[in-house]
Amino acid sequence: MGKCVGILTAGGDSPGLNAAIRAAGRALAHAGYRLTGFKDGFEGLAFDRWVALDEHTFSGILTIGGTILRTSRNKPNKMPVGKKLLDMTDAIIETYHKHQLEALICIGGGGTHKSALLLKKAGINLVTIPKTIDNDIAGTSGSIGFDTALDVATGAIDSLHSTASSHKRIMLVEIMGHKAGWLTLGSAIAGGADVVLLPEFPYHLESVVNALKTRAREGKLFSIVPVAEGAVDVETAAEIAKLEGELAALPEDDKKSRIELKTRLEELTAYRPERIFELARQLEARTGLETRVTILGYLQRGGKPSCFDRLLASQLGTRAAQAVIHGEFGNMVAFVQGKTKLVPIEEVAGLRKLVTPDHPWVTCARELGICFGE
Repeated sequence: MGKCVGILTAGGDSPGLNAAIRAAGRALAHAGYRLTGFKDGFEGLAFDRWVALDEHTFSGILTIGGTILRTSRNKPNKMPVGKKLLDMTDAIIETYHKHQLEALICIGGGGTHKSALLLKKAGINLVTIPKTIDNDIAGTSGSIGFDTALDVATGAIDSLHSTASSHKRIMLVEIMGHKAGWLTLGSAIAGGADVVLLPEFPYHLESVVNALKTRAREGKLFSIVPVAEGAVDVETAAEIAKLEGELAALPEDDKKSRIELKTRLEELTAYRPERIFELARQLEARTGLETRVTILGYLQRGGKPSCFDRLLASQLGTRAAQAVIHGEFGNMVAFVQGKTKLVPIEEVAGLRKLVTPDHPWVTCARELGICFGE
């Protein structure tokens, strides 16, 4: 029998994961390798929940969303076991050797790459594939799931145009993206939005109100406003920065003060759906225009992967297989300028790719007259 390779999906689910599993598996099978899947991300690796993957398994999964291996956000060094968080790195290494794995392929986002780096340092041969609808993984211009989610968000904005214009309403559309606004910005441009609010650019409420009032004075009695779930106003952003500075300055042994600051930071930065409803109330009061909210939520993660995501997943999956075959371990398979390339995991783990003021999408949005609330 051929050498055995393990594969898992970790973090949030994204359309295209099954396409990547299929691509890696088929490419490895053609080279004489066996593929073992581990269920529920790193948790499955820690507790040895495995399944043999073969041509029969890969048949028919290319167009299916989600992941046949299931997923979880549990980390190797902070694994929930009962009511405790335990370091299960040793158990993962034991499973790795028990199955006599040549290597491990990990498909996931930012958290997955930090976990992969930990396991790399522990001596495991691995290759990673970038996956996230947020498109915020450093070192790669594309990640599995982003294009499909962008289609969903843009389709929702398209559908809201008719109601917004019929009722002369402001329509706020909350889109996923706690730290990075790629999904919100892309759908704002593609969907013909009028104002867009991103985590990277704290907004002035007065600027948003003025932009909406200006549209009304020009006879444009409706507006579409995509809002990233992590977008905040300048006052909240300043408070977050102040608390982060205070936390950084505190000595490590001042545990009580550190807990208090972390709690306050969590209150300001945690996702809370009531924020967008409060923003809607403020805009309605200040503009006199009826304002409504649509929260897309997990709809953005579901459905069939787009053609581009299937193509991307297939390219990344086959390149990951080749990296294993050639012993090019410890790398992420990136997608840069239409080609795949290997990037050391150390160069991407713990880093986040954010929207920058000079990015072409930002320039395009400004030239289209989209207001960022600055």
